[in-house]
Amino acid sequence: MDVALILLVLVVVFIGQSVRIVPQQNAWVVERLGKFDRTLGAGLNFLIPFVDRVAYRHSLKEIALDVPSQVCITRDNTQLQVDGILYFQVTDPMRASYGSNNYVMAVTQLAQTTLRSVIGKLELDRTFEERDFINSSVVSALDEAALNWGVKVLRYEIKDLTPPKEILHAMQQQITAEREKRALIAASEGRKQEQINIATGERESAIARSEGERIAAVNRAEGEAAAIRALADANAQAIERVAASLSLPGGNQAVNMKVAEQYVAAFAGIAKEGNTLIVPANMAEMSSVLASAMSIVKAEKIGG
Repeated sequence: MDVALILLVLVVVFIGQSVRIVPQQNAWVVERLGKFDRTLGAGLNFLIPFVDRVAYRHSLKEIALDVPSQVCITRDNTQLQVDGILYFQVTDPMRASYGSNNYVMAVTQLAQTTLRSVIGKLELDRTFEERDFINSSVVSALDEAALNWGVKVLRYEIKDLTPPKEILHAMQQQITAEREKRALIAASEGRKQEQINIATGERESAIARSEGERIAAVNRAEGEAAAIRALADANAQAIERVAASLSLPGGNQAVNMKVAEQYVAAFAGIAKEGNTLIVPANMAEMSSVLASAMSIVKAEKIGG
């Protein structure tokens, strides 16, 4: 009975030592008699008790490692407090087990030293602009070295770049000055555009006024020309009628009568305008005009 119980215990222990269930996305490194033998994948696996043993257990998932903050000096001798996150993955469990005694610490230290080297090649202003360049440079350097450790470096991301307070204050002043300069430039551009708009408006207004004045002058000239033509036409018609009347019987007598009337009326008008009496120098001429007019009147009466 005791022997059977002992055998049962030995069987249980043997099975417990020989059966291994590896979780998904994990890899276990097996040593046989102290020497690397194989890597166990996910699922059910069997070992030789007391001969094989699981020496290392690795997760094949992507690991996010917080790289400790450190002080880096830029090319222009400015100190920066930098921290970031490193993303890597174990791709070769055997190398991860035997390539380094602690691949996590090795990757972390290499990330810090590479970061200091990359930032040391850049000036302060460029460190804020070249984050992608810094990240890619760190990943490239780490990935090449991490191959011997069975690790694949996927990416590196800078979390914070913190300059000293004095530098930060100077940068804020610079930003403020730059914004004020842009505001002044924008205001001057606005005033310039305003003056351009005013000048353009005045020019267009002057052109419109001159165009209006030109059209008005043309219209006035055309009106005056039309009036002159109408007056000339009227005078021509009057002259034609006078000429036609002269050719009729008694035409000359009518003209003489009209001239005599206007002659007398002219002297009468001059006498009304002032106290001075104007007497013609040749009274005989005036008498002849009046006599001619009286003779015409008498002839008209006799004829009537």
